[in-house]
Amino acid sequence: MKNLQGKAILVCGGATGIGAATVRRLSTEGARVGIGDFNIAEAQALASELSSAGGDVVAWEYDQAEEASINTLVESARAHFGRLDGLFANVADLQTILIDGDILSNDAAVWQRTLQVNLLGTVQLVRAALPAMLEQGGGAIVLTSSDAAIAGEPERPAYAASKAAINSLSRHIASKWGQQGIRCNVVSPGFVLTEQLDANMDQQMKDWMLKGARSPRHGAPQDIAGAVAFLLSEDGEWVNGQAWRVNGGVSYGN
Repeated sequence: MKNLQGKAILVCGGATGIGAATVRRLSTEGARVGIGDFNIAEAQALASELSSAGGDVVAWEYDQAEEASINTLVESARAHFGRLDGLFANVADLQTILIDGDILSNDAAVWQRTLQVNLLGTVQLVRAALPAMLEQGGGAIVLTSSDAAIAGEPERPAYAASKAAINSLSRHIASKWGQQGIRCNVVSPGFVLTEQLDANMDQQMKDWMLKGARSPRHGAPQDIAGAVAFLLSEDGEWVNGQAWRVNGGVSYGN
C-alpha cells in the first residue's frame, strides 16, 4: 500500500471484528495505530500483541455516546503520535439494533440511542479530528455505513436512518474540505462472518446468507480492512465522497 508507512491513524471500534482486522492491516503496512474502544481489555490485548511484533499500536478506552470521552480520545491520539493522518470511524450500537423494529413499535429511546451513537458520535469524532488534519494540510477519513441505508427494509428504521446520514455526512465533508486535502469516504460492508458469528451461527443460516451474494464465500473482516487501508493510504488520494459497497455483490451501486 502506498505511503501508509509512519502514518498516524485512529481506529474507533478497533478491538474486535472489522475494526481489529483493520488495525492489523494498517500496522502490517507500517502505520502507527491508535485503537479507541469501549472494550478496553481486548483493545489493549491487540495493541500489546502488535507492539510486541514491532508495531506502534496503543489503545484507549472511550465511549462513543459521550462527547467529552470522544474529545479526550482524539486528544490522546494526537499527543501520542504528534499528528493525526487518518480516522476510521467504525462504531455502531449493536445492542439497540436488536430491538429496532418499526416506527410504530420503536419508542423515542431507541431512536435517541441509535442516532446518538451511530450518527452524533461519528459527527463528534470528525469534529474532534478535523482541525488537526486541516492544520497539517490534509488527512483521510473513512466512515462505516450499511446497505440498510438504501435498501428500504421493513425493520431497523433507526439503524437505516443513521447509516443514510453517515453517507450524507461523508459527501458533506468531502465537498466542504476536499480542496484543503481532506478525503472522506464510506465503506458499506455486506454480511461479514466474524469469528463470533462463525462460532454462534448454524450452517443453515450461513448457507441462506450466502444465497444472495455474487461470491462463492462469505465476507471476512480482512476484506473490509483491505478496502479501508486503501482509502486511508495515498493510493486512494483521488477517491473522495464515495460509498464503497464491499459486500460480495449482494447489492450494486446506482
